[in-house]
Amino acid sequence: QVHLVESGGGSVQAGGSLTLSCVVSRHTIRRYCMGWFRQTPGREREGVATFDVDGTTKFAPSVEGRFTISEDNAKNTLYLHLNNLKPEDSAMYYCAAMGDGNWCPLWASKYTYWGQGTQVTVSS
Repeated sequence: QVHLVESGGGSVQAGGSLTLSCVVSRHTIRRYCMGWFRQTPGREREGVATFDVDGTTKFAPSVEGRFTISEDNAKNTLYLHLNNLKPEDSAMYYCAAMGDGNWCPLWASKYTYWGQGTQVTVSS
């Protein structure tokens, strides 16, 4: 079964940057859709970005132009680079894999496998 482990979260001042890592086990990153999602108390889990089998990335409007995605094939790791962070970016961030299919929406319900989450806190 696909196993995902996120890391890299922490506390940062507004305008700062963080890089989150998602180590993928028992799965090839480009076999199915991968995604990054985030959630805060009282809010539904929202899509942040997706990574398609051809390497195409898609970002939510709220993070477009500030976040990017990269991969390290040797480490089987997907990275989310969070730049110019804002307090409203504070959330628990989750890495996810679809498990099957080939359509990559920013909808949490579409994804099957999830990591444990890593907390990002941005202060003003």
